[in-house]
Amino acid sequence: MKQCGLQEADFEEKFIRSSGPGGQKTNKTASCVYLIHKPTGTEVKCDKERSQGLNRYYARKFMCEQIESKTEGVKSKQQFKAEKIRKQKKRRKRRAADKLKRKD
Repeated sequence: MKQCGLQEADFEEKFIRSSGPGGQKTNKTASCVYLIHKPTGTEVKCDKERSQGLNRYYARKFMCEQIESKTEGVKSKQQFKAEKIRKQKKRRKRRAADKLKRKD
């Protein structure tokens, strides 16, 4: 967080119930972390793990990545993955269209 220039005082943190699998444990505990960075208005919701402590860590990590990508224009890992999948689907679509043309 220091590298991104973020301070703990800039965050507003809420704990809410998470969704998804986990049964009674997720229905009873508020382990999902909802983090807001006040100066930029960036919001992160993290319910990756069943533990509140781990979710707090991951929420701050995601927040740093998002703010870094906004300020520096650097593509995040998620953007690279999404772009890669988009390219793969485009290639598959072209191949399928070529096969249909050859059959006709």
